[in-house]
Amino acid sequence: MKKRIPLSTPTMHTEELGFVHEAFDKNWIAPLGFNCDNFETELCAYLGGDLHGLSLCSGTAALHLAMKLAGIQRGDIVLCSDMTFAATVNPVSYEGGVQVFIDSDPETWNMDPVALERAFEKYPQAKVVVLAHLYGTPAKMDEILDICRRHGAVLIEDAAEALSTTYHGQPCGTFGEYNIVSFNGNKIITTSGGGMLLTKRKEDRDLAFKLATQAREPAPWYQHELIGYNYRMSNVVAGIGRGQLLHLEEHREAKTAIFRRYQEGFRDLPVTMNPYEADTRPNFWLSCLLIDEGKGDPMELMDLLAKNNIEARPIWKPMHMQPVFAGHDFITAGERAVNEDIFRRGLCLPSDIKMTVEEQTYVIDLIRSFFQ
Repeated sequence: MKKRIPLSTPTMHTEELGFVHEAFDKNWIAPLGFNCDNFETELCAYLGGDLHGLSLCSGTAALHLAMKLAGIQRGDIVLCSDMTFAATVNPVSYEGGVQVFIDSDPETWNMDPVALERAFEKYPQAKVVVLAHLYGTPAKMDEILDICRRHGAVLIEDAAEALSTTYHGQPCGTFGEYNIVSFNGNKIITTSGGGMLLTKRKEDRDLAFKLATQAREPAPWYQHELIGYNYRMSNVVAGIGRGQLLHLEEHREAKTAIFRRYQEGFRDLPVTMNPYEADTRPNFWLSCLLIDEGKGDPMELMDLLAKNNIEARPIWKPMHMQPVFAGHDFITAGERAVNEDIFRRGLCLPSDIKMTVEEQTYVIDLIRSFFQ
């Protein structure tokens, strides 16, 4: 097949242009503006609950502001998801905190509550937990929230990959004291780049807004009493987000159909798909497989796909294995590291919702040939 089959790319519609044109027609293309305001309102309405949204230039910016609101200071221990993208945990370093990484459980590939409890036993002074939902699958939130409450810890929920995912009927991005979602180009909806901070308290949102706009004080001149940042979202790209939001459920359904076709196509192969618990609704942002022990090398499979113009990629390399975090503690529930095993045997498969059934069948047939 000559046409390239990508991992995950933006899927645009027509409504986005209407909101963007309105911004041009009103000559309101700078940061802030009606599209930003409405995007925040509309996303909070979609998620439900008493949330206050702040549209920002990236999910990383939202995470950084969440960590400032959580009060992380130099030398503070912060308990973090280990299996995630570096953006989840890098902002801890921005504030001088020290990441301690928590292994995953095999049932969700997300932060293991048993390992988290062990981490609090070792670091009772920890007051912030940073949790990511991997590939759109929710973590075991009931157990994790209970642990955080008992230890008086603030939960920062990174739902960058999990917009439209639900856990026991509650949307991801609403569990933490501070929550973030991402609209990067490959996410389930996009603004080309951007993110949103979601807070439970309006005063937290107001402080984050101030910090995101260079912490300017309400004075007739430029007065600054805090260090601020240039983190706001453009009114133009917020218009893209408003149009995309209208299609979020449609995108989730398409991602789910892709996952189900892989699941059926691999039924008799020595592989399993990314797992999830009952009474949860993943968004299946990326469909992933885990090769049974000794049944094949995922890098060899990735090479086979690449030779046929198909994009795949390794599972996120765990943070405790990254050179930049050498020496940081890593807490497991047992003797073996679950994340190291997932990284060694896992692979992310093409999950682009513009991929046709015929194209996905081609991918499945190639993968089947790998195991013959």
